[in-house]
Amino acid sequence: MIVPSVLDVAACGVAAASALGFSATRRWLRSRRHGFGTLADEATFATLHTISRASPSLRAGLTRESARKSARHLRVLLGAEAVALVSVHHSDPGDPDDSEEADGKDGASGDTGLGRLLVWDGAGGDLHSETALVHAQPALASGRPRVVAPGVLACDDPLCRIRVAMVAPLTVEGRVVGALTAYGPGASAARVRAVGEVARWVSSQLELAELDSSRTRLAEAEMRALRAQISPHFVYNSLTTIASFVRTDPERARELLLDFADFARYSFRNPRDFTTLADELRSIDRYLLLERARFGERLQFSVEVAPEVLPVAVPFLSLQPLVENSIRHGMEGARESFHIQIVARDAGAEAAISVEDDGVGMDPERLGEILAGPGGGRDTGRARTTARERRAGAGAGIGLANVDERMRQVYGDEYGLTVETALGAGTKVNLRVPKYRPGVFPD
Repeated sequence: MIVPSVLDVAACGVAAASALGFSATRRWLRSRRHGFGTLADEATFATLHTISRASPSLRAGLTRESARKSARHLRVLLGAEAVALVSVHHSDPGDPDDSEEADGKDGASGDTGLGRLLVWDGAGGDLHSETALVHAQPALASGRPRVVAPGVLACDDPLCRIRVAMVAPLTVEGRVVGALTAYGPGASAARVRAVGEVARWVSSQLELAELDSSRTRLAEAEMRALRAQISPHFVYNSLTTIASFVRTDPERARELLLDFADFARYSFRNPRDFTTLADELRSIDRYLLLERARFGERLQFSVEVAPEVLPVAVPFLSLQPLVENSIRHGMEGARESFHIQIVARDAGAEAAISVEDDGVGMDPERLGEILAGPGGGRDTGRARTTARERRAGAGAGIGLANVDERMRQVYGDEYGLTVETALGAGTKVNLRVPKYRPGVFPD
């Protein structure tokens, strides 16, 4: 029997350990290549994280403030020594950036008639920021990227690493709005492509900002349309009615005048996006009292509200147009008394609200045309409406369509209006409002 020596045992142990270590290393490398924690995954995560940090400020549009907040993240994303963001110059008296220029607060911005430097982030600003706008101007004018050669960027500092500039235009809907410039010691085809891709991503964020701005302008236009729906005839008729009581019943004239003032103050104030259901119903009450003074006993109304839903947040002027629509359209041609019933009930996580009248009603197909879009252009397979029907439908539909669109925008399509109506059968408009939707009552 041969007994292995200590050296033999040690050698075998080292060989086994080496084999096991090599196997473990192979498994670790495979896991790094295929698992979540690979180097490629980590680089991707870091890139996505940087993009997510830059996105919110860019969604505000291309301004000095948004450029300042996003430039550092863009520099990290590109691995550049410095980045500069330039915008196409525009003269707007309401632009705070323009007012800063007028006050001489730009420092070394190098503003010209073609553009302005919004921000320089990184090294070399004291040496190169003054010429950043000059280097970007060809891209602003042509809409094409360019590379500024080392000879143009040469400076007296031997330690300065800024030798090359890669400029890419920023566009929104096909028009150049600015430029992104990345500075570094050299340029390569890959780096130039990277600057172009980042510029395209920034452009997409700016387009979303433009869309947000358009949506805001649309909401403001819709609010103006709702206010215009408060007919000048109503104002004139209310004041005429109040004037008729001045001599015969001064006390009632005074009360109606106060009601009119309260209604006008609520309707024409600088609105928040939301109000409470209690405030909206209080304004409607003033409106109905004024209309009641005009129409007398012919107009009857009742309000039934569960106390639990009074504090619920609702879009500003979301109910008053529905009530005005009932009176303007529902009473048309009605000779007998006209009744409006407003009901607001607690429906669990929602407030269920309805405005119902017993007036002349409406053709359901025509109502569908009104809610489908302005002018009722959608073909419903029905014969073309008469001029009188179109006039009546337009007067009835402005408020309905506007409120329906706003409810869908705020809460989703499932919260659009539902309308029950038929010719000669009155109209009932139903809407639902979530009671606990987060963030619907902004500070």
